[in-house]
Amino acid sequence: MQYKDLKNSNHKDLLKMDQELRAELFQLKLKLKTQQLTNKNRLREVRHDIARVQTKISELTHSEKNL
Repeated sequence: MQYKDLKNSNHKDLLKMDQELRAELFQLKLKLKTQQLTNKNRLREVRHDIARVQTKISELTHSEKNL
């Protein structure tokens, strides 16, 4: 996912996406600890996606305060 993919997302969708990504990250960490994870790069991708979603949520929150 890229930041521009989040351009038309609303606050509710972003929160749901954040929750899903965090659940996926938890599962990936669990698989990493039990040595079942085959694609370790996915951990990095999910962490970056969470950061992108959080940035967009922050942007929307700040823009709502300025209105």
